[in-house]
Amino acid sequence: MDGMFESGKFFLGCNYWASHAGMYMWRDWDADVVERDFTLIEAAKVTVLRVFPLWPDFQPLYAHRTGGGGITEYRYKYDPLPFTEEGRAAVDPVMIERFRWFCDCAQRHNITFVVGLLTGWMSGERFVPPAFDGVAVLTDPAAIRWELRFVRYMVKHFKYHPAIGAWDLGNECNCLGANSADAAYVWTAAITNAIKLEDPTRPVVSGLHGTFPEATWRPQDMGELLDIQTTHPYPVFTPHCGTDPLKEMKSLMHATAESLMYEGVGGVPCFVEEIGTIAPTLGNEETAGDYVRGAAFNAWVHDLRGFVWWCAHEQIHLERTPYDWCDGERELGMLRVDGSKKPVGDSMTDLAAFTEKFVADYGPLPRRITDAVCILSKKQDHWAVAYGAFMMAKQAGLDLTFAYVDNELPEAEAYMLPVLGTNGITRHTMLGLMTKVEQGATLYISVNNITMSPFDQYTGFTVLGRERRINADSVTINGERLDLWSEMKLNLASVGSEVLLENQKGEPVFGRYKYGKGKVYFLNNAPELAAGTRAQVISGECYTPYHLIYGMMAKDMQNPMKAAAKTSPFISITEHDAGERRRFVTLLNCRPETLSDSITLSDGWKLEKLLNVGADKSVAAATEKGFDITLSPDTGAVAVLCK
Repeated sequence: MDGMFESGKFFLGCNYWASHAGMYMWRDWDADVVERDFTLIEAAKVTVLRVFPLWPDFQPLYAHRTGGGGITEYRYKYDPLPFTEEGRAAVDPVMIERFRWFCDCAQRHNITFVVGLLTGWMSGERFVPPAFDGVAVLTDPAAIRWELRFVRYMVKHFKYHPAIGAWDLGNECNCLGANSADAAYVWTAAITNAIKLEDPTRPVVSGLHGTFPEATWRPQDMGELLDIQTTHPYPVFTPHCGTDPLKEMKSLMHATAESLMYEGVGGVPCFVEEIGTIAPTLGNEETAGDYVRGAAFNAWVHDLRGFVWWCAHEQIHLERTPYDWCDGERELGMLRVDGSKKPVGDSMTDLAAFTEKFVADYGPLPRRITDAVCILSKKQDHWAVAYGAFMMAKQAGLDLTFAYVDNELPEAEAYMLPVLGTNGITRHTMLGLMTKVEQGATLYISVNNITMSPFDQYTGFTVLGRERRINADSVTINGERLDLWSEMKLNLASVGSEVLLENQKGEPVFGRYKYGKGKVYFLNNAPELAAGTRAQVISGECYTPYHLIYGMMAKDMQNPMKAAAKTSPFISITEHDAGERRRFVTLLNCRPETLSDSITLSDGWKLEKLLNVGADKSVAAATEKGFDITLSPDTGAVAVLCK
């Protein structure tokens, strides 16, 4: 996609409310404050702001009712709507002029806007025009009529402004409610089509918080209707997150894993549109800065297009609601109240400078080489499964993309079907998948509670009985003991599968089965659920090397194009093909301590140089088989390889 969301370029941004008034900036307008804010933001090398024309301020619509409650007329409070373009859309011309100046100011400071058009929800409070108090604004026909008029007016009158890079549906509009997936689809289609009717040139962004394949708001629907999806991966608001310290691997992987899940299921790019540590009780300023250093680097190397912090300025001095209510909305600024930059801002500035120079020297970072497609099946906790599988793969040196079982099956050499449950995949989809295995692909299946049919002919195991699990399967891999759990236990016997792991009773747990030209790996457990949901099992006090299971498949799973291999489970690696004689290998230390590792390279490849972000002192030294690397805590670097 061209423009600000072009693959490989990446931008650093902030969500913006004016520093003096927060979301009341439009009615308490102060142009001097905005100009000063933008000067500081530009100096921090932040180039993108997500901004919000607060809906009731820009469309101050009142419904005048009869004694029976029926609406007789819509007005600007007491004044009739004039027979003008502004009147027909019920927009406030004063606010429109303020927004026009706002865009001009952004252009002066080299800032691009993502405009959240229907901002009716913000920081835990509902903001809608008075006419729609108590109205279900995503499903009520009268509300949608006025929403469409407002959206069309805004887009028509600002589509020529160079400061605007993209249109956003609004801020987390799914928090305003929709009673079904069909209702969410229809509303999204209506607003998106209204935007594109007036401006077919700019991308339309979802602006949503939390979309899952079988929820009311679904990535596959958003991908069908929109150009860009978003994540708002706050640790405390996302299921199964916030369990580990910010500087540990599970936290650093959250934003990337969730965004890649949306991208894979929806089929369109994704970026991190809002992220923050919510309150100092999650980590002080220095901890937040370290967290951003790793999480933002991770977003860049996985081609997530952008990383946008919430918010540009502290809001701890603001007294109105929702700031009076929400103690998690007060200290999320990149900049302090006095305008000084916090460590979060330093980390963003460093990465912005690094990626800008990288593009100038080498061009956009090519997309990473991937190893397998992780298929999310029906009736499972999709996020827990995706999160766990992604981290286990990362620790094993494998790179995943995602797909949903109802979508067209992507072409790949390896597939993963983790935590398959009862009725999790249709017969025809499974037949299609097994056809690919028969032709040479590798398939991994793990299970939690299944009634799979056929079973024996696909897995090489037969089931002697089934029972609710009361004990873990204890297995040993490379001298490491793992306790594996699932909801139900299948008592297995091999009918052709090579048994790779047995439990403490000598019963089969994991096997490899030759199926046509391909292979099926079957695991009678669901470690992805534990990896995705349990605290500190990926790193930390309860570290459990679940990734060793994936490591047993690495030879059959790993893309033969790859030139580099690591050893440490706590270093994340991606590889990017830049032609026959150049390769980029990114390395991220996912621990709050210095780590060293030996990177093995394929024949012919050698280390040319190591690129550090900011003032980082990570170092690499060439060896006979590759190079040794020492990485600073929660820090990434890029190894440039050559032939």
